[in-house]
Amino acid sequence: MCELETADLAVSTYFSLRNRGYNHPVLHRLQRALEWALFAFVCVSLLGASAPRPVSEIDRVRAYTRQIEFDYPSWVVDAAWIKIQQGAVGLPADLSREASRQAVVEYLHVTDQVQRAEAALDLVYADASIRDKEAGSAVLRRQLQELYARQKVLAPLAEAVLQSQVAEVLAEKSLTTLGQPIPSVLFHSSPVPSALIVSPRDHIEQIANISVLPELTIDQQAALEARVDEDLDVSSLVVAIGGVGVYPTMITRTTDLRWLLSTIAHEWTHNYLELRPLGLLYDATSELRTMNETTADIVGGEVGARVLERFYPELIPAASAGHEPVSLTRYSFDRVLPDDPPPFDFRAEMHETRVTTDSLLAEGRIAQAEAYLEARRQIFVQNGYILRKLNQAYFAFYGAYADVPGGAAGEDPVGPAVRALRSQSGSLADFVSRIAWMTSFDQLEQAVNP
Repeated sequence: MCELETADLAVSTYFSLRNRGYNHPVLHRLQRALEWALFAFVCVSLLGASAPRPVSEIDRVRAYTRQIEFDYPSWVVDAAWIKIQQGAVGLPADLSREASRQAVVEYLHVTDQVQRAEAALDLVYADASIRDKEAGSAVLRRQLQELYARQKVLAPLAEAVLQSQVAEVLAEKSLTTLGQPIPSVLFHSSPVPSALIVSPRDHIEQIANISVLPELTIDQQAALEARVDEDLDVSSLVVAIGGVGVYPTMITRTTDLRWLLSTIAHEWTHNYLELRPLGLLYDATSELRTMNETTADIVGGEVGARVLERFYPELIPAASAGHEPVSLTRYSFDRVLPDDPPPFDFRAEMHETRVTTDSLLAEGRIAQAEAYLEARRQIFVQNGYILRKLNQAYFAFYGAYADVPGGAAGEDPVGPAVRALRSQSGSLADFVSRIAWMTSFDQLEQAVNP
């Protein structure tokens, strides 16, 4: 049976079971109650963002974004309704391992076709030689509509399968209660908002993170940054994000299964921590934010890799089998010749950039630091890394993700401390249970260096 036929059989099974009204075991009732409590908490939190409160840095920034902010409450309600419809049947348990795997593979294949067709459509509208854009893209747009319809049919099944597979590995890692992850692993793929990140100019600190509409063009993003920077004398940057830890979690559409699995587990970890002090205090300090994000990165990396190994071993690249890949940033061949310079090490270079910038800012040399950052940005671009802007806001955002050494975190001690706690813990579950109840960086330091 071909992949398409297998996926079609899985889809037909899904709707057949849904129409029969498959019932969950009574054991799940408590779990569902907790999940709805979390859902209500998320909704109240999101709605509460518009409540009157004293003027703060984020309020000053929102004066420029209120008309273009992403509507989280509506998205959460819509996604929750989709999950209610999907979850009513508990489908993956009724499919064979192969049928489940093929459903995911086919969904990724169709998503790849959608992305290619969308890119082709963009080219048509960018081609000045094509005067009648509608006529020139008619066939392509019909193909896209067919692909969108196919993707819409496959997506619920693929999401349900991936949720089940991640949940199975969470149980294997003992990150469950009575064998069930709480909250359940629930995600929905859709276009995700961008994030406007704001930092002071004289030091690196995230003072605002505002979700804006995903359809903002690069020109509109740059114009927004320019207005905020000039009027508020800050450093800002609109960044693309891969997921958001609302509930159900929001994850961008992708064909990269390794990344998708890690992100599903990463965002679930945020949901898990939201029920514990580390998650509740996410925005209390920059240290707690870095502890939270680095923990989610570690869990996402370990769980995602295990799901890929268990369910999709044929998709694991040869590099994962112990062969370190050669960087192809500047080279089109598979090995570096003796007389060639070493490949450009992005993480090492970014680490050096952050350390030097911190030093300049600590000396009060803001203009010199910003000139240095622009010079460094050009070096990254020359080596194949297209950075539109490199500024304090860039580091305020990316520096919080410190699951591996180096990179944008610079000499920030939080990431190394989180990694040290993981290495000192007997298991992933032990690590998570310890850090989840911490309320300060001091507690982490005491745990790592008793």
